[in-house]
Order: sequence, then structure tokens, then C-alpha cells
Amino acid sequence: MDGLDSFDPHWIWITLGLALAALELLVPGVYLIWLAAAAIVTGVLVYLLDLSLAAQVIDFVFLALIFAFSARRFLRDKPIVGADPLLNKRGGRLVGETAVVTQAFDGGSGRIRHGDSEWLARGPDVDAGARVRIIGHEGSILLVEPLALLSGEGTTPPRET
Repeated sequence: MDGLDSFDPHWIWITLGLALAALELLVPGVYLIWLAAAAIVTGVLVYLLDLSLAAQVIDFVFLALIFAFSARRFLRDKPIVGADPLLNKRGGRLVGETAVVTQAFDGGSGRIRHGDSEWLARGPDVDAGARVRIIGHEGSILLVEPLALLSGEGTTPPRET
């Protein structure tokens, strides 16, 4: 057996392209698919034009660069927007929620509890046990404001006549 000499070059390029496309499914990121497309197109060109080995390699390199930079420019101009843009931004997901102050705010900072987690927070001075609303975040520090109670809350309801 004399190695790859018994295979047609176009089948080698197409097989390489399919292997790279399969690896794209396993490896995170979006970069192998452009190499896969370049390898498949190179395989088709080798089949149609019977290119030399040097021309095949040059063709593959230029096609890979063209595909990668074209895709980069396309994705920069039209980014892929997910169904939930706050999926990995936990602080952003908490905006609008209420929390309880666990460590009194002194000088504008303290700790709050939301659910089963405690967070560092910034806002006006508030005593421990008070309820606050989360209005934003700066990194992992939540920005809060005191929760304004509705007027009349905590009193008995009016009687119906």
C-alpha cells in the first residue's frame, strides 16, 4: 500500500471538509465550518479542474481566508440575537425584582438577599430587613432603591356599605 496515492485528491479534500464540519459540532466556536467549506469547495475545484498539489493548497488557504473574513464581517453587521439576551447575565435578569436587606446600607453599600443568594448592593442608606427594588447592576453589584409602599397598604380595607 503506497499511502494516499491510491485516492483521488478531490475525495481527500471532500473527506477533510466533512471531518471538519463534524468537528464543528463537537468543538465550541464557529471557526471550523469555514475551513470545512473551503476544503469542500477545493475538492470540487480539484474534481473539475485537475489542479496540482501546490494549486490545491493555495486554493484552500485563500478560500479559507475569504470565507472566514466574509463570515466575520457578515456576523458583525448582522449579529445573531438569541431568544433570551439576558441568559448569562444574572444581574440583568434581576432588574425589577424585590429583595430584602440583610446588612444595613451604610455609606451607600450593603447586602441584600434575593431568593437563596446574597448580593452586594449599592443604593441609599436603608436599615436591615427593609425591602428594596433592584434597578440595575454594575458587574456583580446590584443597584437598588427603597421599595415605596402603596398608600394605605397595611391598613384595614374600607367597609362596603
